[in-house]
Amino acid sequence: MCNMGDFDYLIIGNSAGTVGCIEGLRSVDKNGTVALVAEEDCHVYSRALIPYYLGGQITRDKMYYRPLDFYDRARVCVFQGHQAVKIDSAVRVVELDNGSRLGYGMLLIATGGKPVFPPIPGLDKQNVFSFHSMPDLLGIEKELAGARSAVVLGGGVIGLMAAEALHKRGIKVHVLELAERLLAPVVDATTSHLVEDALQKAGVAMYLNNTIDQVHGTERVESVTLKNGQNIPCDLLIVGVGVAPRVELAEGTSIEVNRGIVVDKRMQTSVSGIFACGDCASTYNFVTGTEQNLPLWPNAYLGGRIAGFNMAGMERSFIQGTTMNAMHFFDVNIVNAGVNVTGANQGDGLEVKQNYDSDGQTYRKFVLSENGHIKGFILVGQIARAGIFLNLMRRKIDVRAFQQELFKNDFGYADLPEILRWKLLQDDVILGVV
Repeated sequence: MCNMGDFDYLIIGNSAGTVGCIEGLRSVDKNGTVALVAEEDCHVYSRALIPYYLGGQITRDKMYYRPLDFYDRARVCVFQGHQAVKIDSAVRVVELDNGSRLGYGMLLIATGGKPVFPPIPGLDKQNVFSFHSMPDLLGIEKELAGARSAVVLGGGVIGLMAAEALHKRGIKVHVLELAERLLAPVVDATTSHLVEDALQKAGVAMYLNNTIDQVHGTERVESVTLKNGQNIPCDLLIVGVGVAPRVELAEGTSIEVNRGIVVDKRMQTSVSGIFACGDCASTYNFVTGTEQNLPLWPNAYLGGRIAGFNMAGMERSFIQGTTMNAMHFFDVNIVNAGVNVTGANQGDGLEVKQNYDSDGQTYRKFVLSENGHIKGFILVGQIARAGIFLNLMRRKIDVRAFQQELFKNDFGYADLPEILRWKLLQDDVILGVV
């Protein structure tokens, strides 16, 4: 049984960044006291696996991110089912929703993101869910037995993951997207059209340039009317229009916020002793050299781990993060990373190289700087070697001498000039990558 009091380390949140932080700081400090405040009353799990569970591909136990005894073995005092509501950095105290107070020496904010709900009346009904948390998962699961038709509001990554999971359960799915194409902020038009074709072949209904005008029903949604006047009966409504950083704890304090909680490369905020990581933070992007929100599971874990090292007194820097998505929609595999050039006007001295193989349904696009560095890429279909492209991007390698080789489906280290190949492989061995 955990008691309220003072702790050497206090973590707010219970996801990938939290696990990374605990593993980082425990590798340095074996004896310091650690406490964790978790809103959800369940063990740490992977949100990215929600669609796989709902689609019937994995069991509940496979969703847990670490073994059930992880916190006990790491000697972490867990306060589940509680929300942190206030930080008083002057006296290093965090107040919880029940009025309790926890003191800290070092603090990590890992509150993640929160689903965005558009201002449409009626989205508070019983059979309306986001697609973000364990409560969402359990609520949707209860509805599945009697559901025949579902509306998914949002044709981005979250919405399409929900659409595929529901489709796998035999439900007729209707996807509504306000933009003129699916995944518009994430990928280019060619990739969007490949995904749209796959959804159409699967029998998923798409409504582009459209959204909900009215929600019908009393306690439950029974149907929705679209902006174009069409009415769709539905037993389930999923809101998947996006996620915003949860920065409420930082608001009204001295902690700087710029969309996310601003951190330096050590993951420390503008207030000494307070760190942040994951979807709530604005972190360093090595491609652009700027700070921005990088909502990606590996970024959250790595940011938390680096925060943990620094909280325990071992200097480490977050320099490997960038925007990246690894997606799978109806047998279309996609990986994209770095700068996302979606329009015709690239600007900033960037050059685009692309190749689309309609027979093999593969597509590759690379965004190159004036000096031949990969600033971003999209892979569709054949994605097995994505790690090599990311490595070239991180190392700022001039690829102009072998840029045509980048479009080979089996592109690998063997396609690099020999001197460069052995340098990269030698560095990777030294770094313990291979």
